[in-house]
Amino acid sequence: MATTNGSPTQLIERAKAEVAGLGRSSAESVQVVSVEGVDWSDSSLGCPKAGMMYAQVITPGYRIVLESGGRTYEFHTTQNPEGPLVSCGG
Repeated sequence: MATTNGSPTQLIERAKAEVAGLGRSSAESVQVVSVEGVDWSDSSLGCPKAGMMYAQVITPGYRIVLESGGRTYEFHTTQNPEGPLVSCGG
């Protein structure tokens, strides 16, 4: 898996594309604020939704924080480059 400073490039690019689509801007205009490895406590990746059940298993992944147009966007992921990209907070 390609990485930038130990971070998953493909997941970052997917998150940037998502933010660009929300803000109707280019992915190049989206800035990476931070990327950190996280061991999520369950398969909700730290963003549980009411009424949903999640596997109670430690899930390694990343917290990706991006900024565009003065707004901050936070995504939670697994380590799989094609895995879930959950918009959470921000």
